Amino acid sequence: MSAAHLKVVQPEPDKAHMMPYAPAIHIVGACNLMYISGATASPLYHNHPHIDSEHDHSNDIAVQTRNAMETIKSILETVGASWKDVVKVTKYLTDMRDADGMHAAMRPYFGDWRPASTMVCINSLSSPGARVELDMIVAVPAKES
Repeated sequence: MSAAHLKVVQPEPDKAHMMPYAPAIHIVGACNLMYISGATASPLYHNHPHIDSEHDHSNDIAVQTRNAMETIKSILETVGASWKDVVKVTKYLTDMRDADGMHAAMRPYFGDWRPASTMVCINSLSSPGARVELDMIVAVPAKES
């Protein structure tokens, strides 16, 4: 079985620099898909029903984004995947004006890789004070037999 190859689909490659995401990612070859649940600035493991003290968030969108990305990073590392294996990101914001700050905080994680992306503005998230939630789809490299 061959490892998956991820190919960015750019209908107009000369304009790719204008976007912080890829229009589409084509998974070529064999891989395993992993769907990462939404991550906020809250700790990955927290009580349900929620205990307010576990969800004391900074109001800074960059801090909240980095906390969510660190949670996702721990999941990627657990299965031997990297940021370049992420094929789709869904970004939920409570204020669309936070988009640039969120993208700036995400950029160091992804480097020059731009997965497919959707961004949605919603009224509220699962914990009070959360301003961003991220979920991802990952093409986990197939293990060689």
